[in-house]
Amino acid sequence: QVQLVESGGGLVQAGDSLTLSCAPSGRTLSSYSRAWFRQAPGKEREFVAVLGWTGDSTYYTNSVKGRFTIFRDNAKNTVYLQMDSLKPEDTAVYYCAARLYGGLFRNSEDYPYWGQGTQVTVSS
Repeated sequence: QVQLVESGGGLVQAGDSLTLSCAPSGRTLSSYSRAWFRQAPGKEREFVAVLGWTGDSTYYTNSVKGRFTIFRDNAKNTVYLQMDSLKPEDTAVYYCAARLYGGLFRNSEDYPYWGQGTQVTVSS
């Protein structure tokens, strides 16, 4: 069983930056695609970014392109979401997800493993 743990959320002002981390518990995920999703109050969970399992391909939802970067540190077995130029509409609970040998999947149903989420709040 893969367990994921997110960290790095918090309360920031518009224009600030945050970096979220997602680390697995107890095993290496070198052959897994890793994705970030978010869910704002009253809304459905939405795709944010994905890093393919080979580590050399990414895809972002349009609203975060040019502001967010997904990357991984293999030595730390951790995936990050660098978020710059944050906007109030980025406020949500952010979840990381993983899929073995996954490609650039953008549907939450394609991911069997999830973290518990970390809150990001951006004030205007």
